[in-house]
Amino acid sequence: MGADRAEQPTNRPTFADLLARAVNEPGIIASAYRAFHGYSLGNQMLAATQCHERSIPLGPIASYQAWKDKGRHVKRGEKALWLWLPITVKVAPKVTDPEHPEAEPSIVTRFVMKPHWFVYSQTDGQEIQPSPIPEWERKRALATLEISEIPFDLPDGNVQGFARGKSIAVSPVAAMPHKTTFHEMAHVLLGHTGEGTATHDGADLPRNLCEVEAESVAYLCLESLGLPGGQYARGYVQHWLGHDRIPEASCARIFKVADSILRAGISEAQ
Repeated sequence: MGADRAEQPTNRPTFADLLARAVNEPGIIASAYRAFHGYSLGNQMLAATQCHERSIPLGPIASYQAWKDKGRHVKRGEKALWLWLPITVKVAPKVTDPEHPEAEPSIVTRFVMKPHWFVYSQTDGQEIQPSPIPEWERKRALATLEISEIPFDLPDGNVQGFARGKSIAVSPVAAMPHKTTFHEMAHVLLGHTGEGTATHDGADLPRNLCEVEAESVAYLCLESLGLPGGQYARGYVQHWLGHDRIPEASCARIFKVADSILRAGISEAQ
């Protein structure tokens, strides 16, 4: 056999761990996205952290069989990386109405960690060029996520943007329009908005969980795409983390929504 089965991590990383590392290690998100953009943001960070801990150069990643199909083989003694793998299972319903016991089982997706992946440098064989980083388009992302853009109609010059229902608005004089766009899109996708309500991205953001969730999403998106404004989002999240803790459930939502925004802006042809 060309590879050894990797030992399961003794301390399984959480989304909170990955977010803290993303915030405290500048550049790790960008390098992870460049190397592993075909995977979810959570798995990108998970792969990057394992590579850094084991001094493995970042590069294309695939399973043992996938590398074999590409004309490469995993080097003897190389240990696989652990990534989250979605598993779909059927869950039997709880019968609460004896007169209607025919309820269908629900389909639930759970994520388990499996050691199936190897980085390019862990393999030998036919030379393969890494796949190009896909182009992200703002207009496509909004359309795919069914988020409309409405005119900015607030007189407060300190407000950079806002979100209402499934709509966002960005000030025409916003200092960092990319950051504001991601922040307001995050409010919509995180469920922070409703009909007739608005969440403002002002100069002094309130220190509440909704704001740090939205700003964390903006940070992950900006850093992944190499757009300006990441350092300001990072500073806000770091300041918040210096005083409070982001719950694991919130961190999971942050990664999920950031991943949705990034994928929505890429055409299927890419």
